[in-house]
Amino acid sequence: MSVHSSANIKRITTHILQEMKDRGEKISMLTAYDYSMAKIVDAAGVDIILVGDSASNVMAGHETTLPITLDQMIYHASAVVRAVKRSFIVVDIPFGNYQGNSSEALRSAIRIMKESGAHAVKVEGGAEIKESVIRILSAGVPVMGHLGLTPQSIYKFGTYTVRAKEEAEANKLIEDAKILEACGCFAIVLEKIPAELATKVAKALSIPVIGIGAGGGVDGQVLVMHDMLGITQEFKPRFLRQYADLQGMMMEAFQNYIKDVKSKDFPNESESY
Repeated sequence: MSVHSSANIKRITTHILQEMKDRGEKISMLTAYDYSMAKIVDAAGVDIILVGDSASNVMAGHETTLPITLDQMIYHASAVVRAVKRSFIVVDIPFGNYQGNSSEALRSAIRIMKESGAHAVKVEGGAEIKESVIRILSAGVPVMGHLGLTPQSIYKFGTYTVRAKEEAEANKLIEDAKILEACGCFAIVLEKIPAELATKVAKALSIPVIGIGAGGGVDGQVLVMHDMLGITQEFKPRFLRQYADLQGMMMEAFQNYIKDVKSKDFPNESESY
């Protein structure tokens, strides 16, 4: 890595993320939802930690991201903030806390920033949430956009399949991305869209574009930590590269512990006082 790479930076900021795009250094982003895991992710050197509303799925066991509340997101974000020394921390504003009411959007964003100490918020949607984005930005809160497959709109789409394959939807996505940039968003996530379209968007915008299932032509990548670690095994989309099988390792450790307790092997003499 070059001397100017993100590896040597004490604290990642929106300015540093912009510099990374400008010089072609890819941005790494992962989710985290609690203190212990966030501490490891941060120490590993990830550039952005997303406290995602995916906590609704992987932490709370809900089928969609819709049920998680603002209070719950602030709880998760606060735990992550206490762990992190270097990564830039972005928090999802949950469903129902910014759509259709820019005053509520601003209140939600301010609560997240004040009560958790995070660095930015993320919202899903384009032109239809423009007023909310402008209102949040007017208070000095950095905003990350999210286009393509927007999981908070799952009941509108009715499916988690690839978005923007049709020309009309692709054109709207490019238009929405430009609107978000013009509003002042510092970055945009593109989820599950054709790689060619994602590359086109990343080239058309001057701000960083982070992909998940959007090919390699964007400025960075994001994955859900529980998916890439193999803790959740039910979810295996094409875009997911699994870097470990923690479910298998944990299962073995738990079973060995149970076996040792049952056989009276644990604790032994040296493990007792």
